[in-house]
Amino acid sequence: MAKPDKNAPRRPDARLPKGMRDIGPDELRQTQAMLDKIRAVYERYGFEPLETPAFEYTDALGKFLPDSDRPNEGVFSFQDEDEQWLSLRYDLTAPLARYVAENFQDMPKPFRRYATGSVFRNEKPGPGRFRQFTQFDADTVGAESVAADAEMCMLAADTLEALGIPRGQYVIKVNNRKVLDGIMEAVELGGEENASKRTTVLRALDKFDRLGLDGVKALLGPGRKDESGDVTKGADLSTEQITRLAEFLEMAVGSSGGVNEAFLIPSKGSFYGDASIDGWNELGFLEELIRKAGYGQDRIRIDPSVVRGLEYYTGPVFEAELLIPATDEKGNPVRFGSVGGGGRYDDLVARFTGQKVPATGFSIGVSRLQAALNLIGRAPAPTLGPVVVTVMDKDQIASYQKFVQTLREAGIRAELYLGNPKKFGRQLEYADKRGSPVVVIQGSNEREAGQVILKDLVEGAQAAAAIKDNKEWKETRAAQVTVPEAELVSAVREILARHS
Repeated sequence: MAKPDKNAPRRPDARLPKGMRDIGPDELRQTQAMLDKIRAVYERYGFEPLETPAFEYTDALGKFLPDSDRPNEGVFSFQDEDEQWLSLRYDLTAPLARYVAENFQDMPKPFRRYATGSVFRNEKPGPGRFRQFTQFDADTVGAESVAADAEMCMLAADTLEALGIPRGQYVIKVNNRKVLDGIMEAVELGGEENASKRTTVLRALDKFDRLGLDGVKALLGPGRKDESGDVTKGADLSTEQITRLAEFLEMAVGSSGGVNEAFLIPSKGSFYGDASIDGWNELGFLEELIRKAGYGQDRIRIDPSVVRGLEYYTGPVFEAELLIPATDEKGNPVRFGSVGGGGRYDDLVARFTGQKVPATGFSIGVSRLQAALNLIGRAPAPTLGPVVVTVMDKDQIASYQKFVQTLREAGIRAELYLGNPKKFGRQLEYADKRGSPVVVIQGSNEREAGQVILKDLVEGAQAAAAIKDNKEWKETRAAQVTVPEAELVSAVREILARHS
């Protein structure tokens, strides 16, 4: 055995970066099916497509991420040849603000756009939490009316139903950051000097439904250690401030986890600063709009526990939550949490122009929603693989390729087996791995008769489960038919229709 050459260059390890994942064809096709359904709803609402680059100048993106205790403020950054800092986008909204600022004079107002693509977060990865994931956004820029926010809530509800989630198994929860700003004032956390601490507090409140009151109180205080032993630094509030915020959460959310309706009336609470009044008025108008449009509380409801972690929200904020009971592979109950959200961000474009430009938007977390739909068996069915034309005789490859082309010209996905045809069983194994519903077979006998054999792999797999021995298999030729070459397309279509 030859000794390894110590001077040979070291081969790189084939390994994924932490927090990233490879995605195979079945999941990609499933994602595309979801995107098509979301796009259809967004376009029905009058939104137009827009694509912006995957990275922007760092100062254009801004520092709005909730996970600001990570290096690079939660984003992945690098320098270009001019030593200017660039960052991968962490959402699709900040790039939109830059686009609007550059093109504001030439665009229709309001400007309605949708966009989908990967976004990147330099955050601690975990189970189901990746550093690259897909979002699908809709935004209206230049509309100050709360009617634009109400429309986003209705869009969210319609999108979830288009994806197959029945009414009553999801809810769009709505709050207003102005109400929360008033609460921040009431606990002496208003003003620019408290901006960083206020963000930490809002992040803590946003985790109420996941961590419960004790977990939130820990984050409002010195911090909290999670199950892995990692410590999240807290806001270091005073005991009095923590007590008042805890009272707000307990009053806002009933013991059953639902909204305490009495607390929706501003005069009922002593937790509000002056900033809250406009927020409550906007929520009242928003609720009137959605109710008159036919959206009941089973679909969209006011919920003062909704916070949203991003700092740039200035008005109504909303979250889409699945209510479907589910368990993981170990039988443990699973809570999906938010699968989408958004809100009003009237100051984001002003960072570039100095002028207030009202805007509101909603974003579907496609990756998270897809994982949830798969867990409950509601995701779109995987697309059938291509028809595989097998090779029985090497000297007849041109004839086999003609079958492939005939199927393709008829609009049917098809391919010629390009591996070593010596062992026919391996061709069937290949077709099975490709998810092929049917294979085309022609030996010398079929060629002389002007026929082809079509083997239905889906029905064949089902029949094989009931066949007891090899003799029975040979006698039954499970799920196999012989048809004239002229009927190849129609016969294949019949099999595809049976399984699509």
